[in-house]
Amino acid sequence: MLKENIKSMRKSKGLSQEELAIKLNVVRQTISKWEQGLSVPDSEMLVSISEVFETPVSTLLGENISETKVDDMKAISEKLEIINLQLSKKNNARRKMIHWMLISLCAIIIILLISLYLLNSPYFNWNYNNPENAVLGVAFHSFEWLFVRITPIILIVSIIGIALTRKKV
Repeated sequence: MLKENIKSMRKSKGLSQEELAIKLNVVRQTISKWEQGLSVPDSEMLVSISEVFETPVSTLLGENISETKVDDMKAISEKLEIINLQLSKKNNARRKMIHWMLISLCAIIIILLISLYLLNSPYFNWNYNNPENAVLGVAFHSFEWLFVRITPIILIVSIIGIALTRKKV
């Protein structure tokens, strides 16, 4: 049992016999003999081996290693599940924030359009014959012209965004 455990733990750590020998201050042939069952390490060496493999001595001496691998896989899968849940929550929070920002954008656009209409905006019936409107109104007119031209596109894209970011049941 000890020989198989040493060999499987060495391989699972990605160590060659030479590398393990260097870590334990022994020659490679000593590792080979342990793995072939031709000799066994003394108690001090078992402690050193367990430290290198980061495992208890009891595992080296006989606990079934495959069971610990199954437990390790279970622990890894549980950690991955937790990470996936955290990512899902983060994505849901981001989706919800974008959704409400798009709703707010639509509301602001609609309020501005209604305001322009109710205030009888000069854009809707622009008269360049009035000299007072001609000078000061050019800047206002350019803003309104751009707003009225671009707003429908932004509004449509926002509505599509709202539909795409809504919570799916």
